[in-house]
Amino acid sequence: MTEESLTITDQEDRLDKVVAEAFTDYTRTQMSKWIDDGILTVNGETKKAKYKVHAGDVISFVVPEPVVLDIKPENLPLDIVYEDDDLLVVNKPQGMVVHPAAGHPNGTLVNALMYHTELSSINGVIRPGIVHRIDKDTSGLLMVAKNDQAHEALSADLKDKKNLRQYYALVHGEFSENKGTIKAPLGRSKTDRKKQAVIAGGRDAVTHFEVVKRYVGYTLLRVTLETGRTHQIRVHMAYIGHPVAGDPLYGPKKTLAGNGQFLHAATLGLTQPTTKKELTFEAPLPQYFVETLAQLQPYAEENN
Repeated sequence: MTEESLTITDQEDRLDKVVAEAFTDYTRTQMSKWIDDGILTVNGETKKAKYKVHAGDVISFVVPEPVVLDIKPENLPLDIVYEDDDLLVVNKPQGMVVHPAAGHPNGTLVNALMYHTELSSINGVIRPGIVHRIDKDTSGLLMVAKNDQAHEALSADLKDKKNLRQYYALVHGEFSENKGTIKAPLGRSKTDRKKQAVIAGGRDAVTHFEVVKRYVGYTLLRVTLETGRTHQIRVHMAYIGHPVAGDPLYGPKKTLAGNGQFLHAATLGLTQPTTKKELTFEAPLPQYFVETLAQLQPYAEENN
């Protein structure tokens, strides 16, 4: 068990910034989590990350013992689009849960990834390697970190909005405009804790969209995320009156037949953490999505 401490001499800055610069053996994400969990204290008291340290403050913490991953690796099919020593990009099928949770202890993407490779430990025993998530019934591209250094870099880029994340979404209704932007803050719904909602004081959320093809009663959109909040596309589309087709949580009961929302993470752009090379990946629409589009009636040009 490792104990660490630091006595502040002249710094006057945010706690999270000071400890990240002082304790370089640990990642920023780890330090932030230890602050949030109360493991890292100032003068024996827990403080928020934004606390401004002063001369004489004593920062201390005991590094938690590493937790042995108890998730069972499973030899499940993986559609790996790209892989190197730091990361991999995987095309997740619709219906696969990203990480174990109540009701889904196995058969998840994380179970399959653990069988395939080593993963970063930053997100703990349940979500090792997972930098960002997509919903169970959303298909498409995810980046996964193999080590903590890569995870830290990828997470920082995600936070700084440096990644390209584009989706195809089939939504209810017909658009008169060809493109637009939705800026509406999101947070947990006050009436249903399973849902997110547009609420005053929520976290900033920005979604850009453009029409790819119009159908009678439906529109295929290309959606670009500027931020990446939970259920962001699904909530924003429902908010403007065009819920994602097949969405069991935010859409109408009368919708297209399928196994969930018609939402596909098609394009992912990232910076390779070691080489700093810009990489962009594409995943074609899955077969169920293609077959559904083929059954829809195109919207006649003269109706526009």
